[in-house]
Amino acid sequence: EMQALNEQRNTIRWYYDVLAQGAVRAVKCEACGKFTFPPTGCCTHCGGWNVKGAQLSGKGTLHFATHTGPAASHPRFEQNWPVVYGHVELEEGPFVHAIVQGVAPEPEALRALYEKGPVPVEAVTLETEDLPVLAFRLVD
Repeated sequence: EMQALNEQRNTIRWYYDVLAQGAVRAVKCEACGKFTFPPTGCCTHCGGWNVKGAQLSGKGTLHFATHTGPAASHPRFEQNWPVVYGHVELEEGPFVHAIVQGVAPEPEALRALYEKGPVPVEAVTLETEDLPVLAFRLVD
């Protein structure tokens, strides 16, 4: 049990270490071939434990977005609040809910984005004082 806990901690540290360098990683299941994101110690699709670290392209499709509430969800976000929050399908399959840059958190901007339909995005890393945070930006 302690070994499993240490492996999970190492997976989390590994994810944040590479995110700080601008890369996005997941784990890929050796049994079913699907990606689990964020990375965990087992496959979220088939439950298999034989997973290996995998680099993701960082490319995806933004399916919808919304503005956030009046207060930041955590102090690390206060200086950039309010933000647009979106539902992104990664090129490799997983879905991510994350901050989307390049869209004003106003009804008119969100309406214009909605009318475009699904749009391409790419991953970026937000630097906060205590933790790198995955976000996405619109691709022109």
